[in-house]
Amino acid sequence: MKCNKLLSKLDILDSKSIAANKITDPMTLSTLSISSLETSAIAFFRHSVGFWHSQRRYYTLNPKIDTQTVESFIQIQYLEAGCSELQHLATLHELDNEQALLGGTYVTWESNYTGNIRKPSVGSTLFGIKDNILYRDRGFATPKPVTAIYNFTNPQTMLLKTEYGGSVFEEELKLIGDQYRTRQTLISRAGQEQMIGQYLEKRISGVS
Repeated sequence: MKCNKLLSKLDILDSKSIAANKITDPMTLSTLSISSLETSAIAFFRHSVGFWHSQRRYYTLNPKIDTQTVESFIQIQYLEAGCSELQHLATLHELDNEQALLGGTYVTWESNYTGNIRKPSVGSTLFGIKDNILYRDRGFATPKPVTAIYNFTNPQTMLLKTEYGGSVFEEELKLIGDQYRTRQTLISRAGQEQMIGQYLEKRISGVS
């Protein structure tokens, strides 16, 4: 699998690094047989390409546990159907056809936990779509491949539901114009809500 280097904060602010991440012509999708739902997902991914500054809070529904505040720098790159990353993702999920995924994203991040002794966190996640399923190479709380059911309430708002390890993750991602997006995650276990994550993200640079 082709690996992408996680960029530092200075790299993120360097506009020259954007050139390698430009979106290809959407008309290249015309040769693929895709549904309107998949088309919506691909458009959403393309609009998310770029570098983002993310500020988020995790609220636990246990009053004895403090709220966590996290600052992150995120890079999102669009992945074309047939690329090596999506073929690798299809293999991880044991799909019959390694060319099955119709598009996706490669997301890298660098996170710092405010007021916390935790060390900065860096990492990456692969995403790919087929039908109404979003495939990931890892989950929020597991390094193993996971899947989510996705849908849209409108072209700017993507909904995800992921289940594994007895937990349910319900997410909403909303694009607000070209420069902002919000995210909200509700984590439940055994039918009881455990944590709420709220995110505000501002585009630093990139293709919108």
